[in-house]
Amino acid sequence: MWIVARYLPVAPFSLKPAVATSSGGKTLLAPTPYAIKMALLDVAIRTLGVAEGERIFPLLRDLSMSLELPYDVVVMKGFSKSWRPAESKESKKQDETREAFEARVYEKLADKIERGQYPFYSTIAYREYVYYKDTFQLAFTSSDGTSLPPELPQLLTDINYFGKRGGFVQIMEPLQQVEQLPEGEFIELTPDSLRPFHNHGTLQMLDDCGKSLTFQRANIYSADRITLGKERVLRHVVLPYRLTRSSRSYSWYQRITEEQ
Repeated sequence: MWIVARYLPVAPFSLKPAVATSSGGKTLLAPTPYAIKMALLDVAIRTLGVAEGERIFPLLRDLSMSLELPYDVVVMKGFSKSWRPAESKESKKQDETREAFEARVYEKLADKIERGQYPFYSTIAYREYVYYKDTFQLAFTSSDGTSLPPELPQLLTDINYFGKRGGFVQIMEPLQQVEQLPEGEFIELTPDSLRPFHNHGTLQMLDDCGKSLTFQRANIYSADRITLGKERVLRHVVLPYRLTRSSRSYSWYQRITEEQ
């Protein structure tokens, strides 16, 4: 049994790969399983409470999902201004007093202070945003064949963004329940083995929740860290989309049809 939700993006979407830096990096063309599951957990905590969110987290973590994107996907490119804290990489010496250490750090930052670049300085960062012309669909099923969480339909209805905050989406119709997904339309995001793919497709490294990820580690207020490759795993998915046209300001992808 699959539950299918159709969403319409009402703002550009952006989500960098897990290995990208904060100052740059190309955006992914689709939301990742990790981002979708964290969005479900966020809604569960906000609507049902922390205790209920912790209870159903293992069920959300192990969901299998597929995605249907619109025919056209456009990536908009640009630079934006941002503010960064002016940090010193100096470390305190063994026999150095606190006053002497702070004086040495202040001396290193004196130039930035004179130019008005302390405690923050202005810089630029490369950004990409994805525009979907039409709606997209997400489909969910249980990875082990058991029944889906009864809270899932309400959580899917209450989701209003994927990826970074600001990538807003709007649910477009009541959820559907189907036994099988239409063949050739949906892309499996959580495959447990190698699947056939189109040779001219676009490779994406999508992060997902590992089986060892606990609610405590997923909690951003916890000191427990998430390790890439253990609690957060990467899935290599080839989207059936080819680059049709590109310039310095945009890239236009189109879905590969059977005739192509």
